[in-house]
Amino acid sequence: MEAPSGTREASHAFSWYDGDPDALSDQLDKFLADVPDTVDGSSLPIPKAKIVIAPHAGYSYSGPCAAWAYKALDLSQAKRVFVLGPSHTYYLRGCALTQFAKYATPFGDLAVDNEVLKQLRSSGTFADMPRRSDVDEHSLEMHLPYLHKRMAQTFASEAEYPAIVPILIGDNKRREEKEVGSLLVPFLRDPANAFVVSSDFCHWGSRFGYTAYAPGGRTEQLRSLSRRTAAPTDPPIHESIKQLDQQAMDAVASGDHDSFVDNLKHTNNTVCGRHPIGVMMAALEQLESEWPEGGQHRFKFVQYQRSSLVEDVDDSSVSYASAYAIL
Repeated sequence: MEAPSGTREASHAFSWYDGDPDALSDQLDKFLADVPDTVDGSSLPIPKAKIVIAPHAGYSYSGPCAAWAYKALDLSQAKRVFVLGPSHTYYLRGCALTQFAKYATPFGDLAVDNEVLKQLRSSGTFADMPRRSDVDEHSLEMHLPYLHKRMAQTFASEAEYPAIVPILIGDNKRREEKEVGSLLVPFLRDPANAFVVSSDFCHWGSRFGYTAYAPGGRTEQLRSLSRRTAAPTDPPIHESIKQLDQQAMDAVASGDHDSFVDNLKHTNNTVCGRHPIGVMMAALEQLESEWPEGGQHRFKFVQYQRSSLVEDVDDSSVSYASAYAIL
């Protein structure tokens, strides 16, 4: 593998988010200002909150929710930020690393940490992202303007900005997620590292191939709705979606990787970043085993939103959630 080279363009600027740096800065400032200055009894950013889960849809949809994660994120000691996202542009079994040396944002470029990429590649676990797929992928890019904004708020000069480590996490089984997680544990131990896990939650509607519904709120009796189905009211569809997402979020917050995998196996909830979340949960669970008091490194969810509230079977929505974990 040759050394990373070139700059990945900000391919979703001017479509998924504003490509004008001044307009984008104003928008992100507003999203962040709308988040309270205190969460869970702590001022923001939360000290040592070095891992976040945040959504990756267009900013007009998920930007306000993502702001909760980014305002909580503590970058004060960060020398690098790992960004873990799912692949939407090609089928990936396993994991893959970027071949670019920089990622562009409307605010300026972010450098890739080539030394860390070398360490990860030496494990033999990571493939290379095809450059075209890397450019087309949005799950990593959508976090970079927010990261750049928070770096500017945290550090006195761009020379201090952390490098990034972009990683795509593909279609991995339970055991494989644990194996990749174990490779990340040494990086979790290093206080100079921060982590962003990219995921939306339920994609509901026929266009997503997922119309699961819990009659009477009983998720053990899930059934799929069709266009011939009258709009149910006990509960409304959007409440059933919320219940499915809440169960997934509860599984994540439990700190038990197996519980999360089992929950999604039962509900088939369309959490697109299930594998990045699973890998990070597996890593945190291994790290947790080193702390005799326990409960130190579990995600706490601070915000949940949806693109719309589904009432009818013909409707659709995407769910967004933000969480943080202490390292």
